[in-house]
Amino acid sequence: QVQLVESGGGLVQPGGSLRLSCAASGRGFRVYDMGWYRQAPGKQRDVVAQITGGGTTNYADSVKGRFTISRDNAKNTVYLQMNSLQPEDTAVYYCSADVPPFGQVDYWGQGTQVTVSS
Repeated sequence: QVQLVESGGGLVQPGGSLRLSCAASGRGFRVYDMGWYRQAPGKQRDVVAQITGGGTTNYADSVKGRFTISRDNAKNTVYLQMNSLQPEDTAVYYCSADVPPFGQVDYWGQGTQVTVSS
């Protein structure tokens, strides 16, 4: 069982920045594929960014060049640095973990609200 706890959400003005953190339990964190998803009201949950245990990253087109996913295996934590935030980035952001055998998201965090508004 893996528990994921997000933090760092909040209210920010357009053009601002936030950093989300996701702390994971469990001893196998360094091999987990981790991700960030978001869900706006009335919309489906979509992937934002992913990072493999080996450090390979992948981003949604809408956030490329603005968001950066990273991980600290010593702290069992994955981060999402979000810059140049826009109102359309407003959503609940969820941390995810895909553990061996890989192929689907196995665990979700509880979500953290990000609101971009003036």
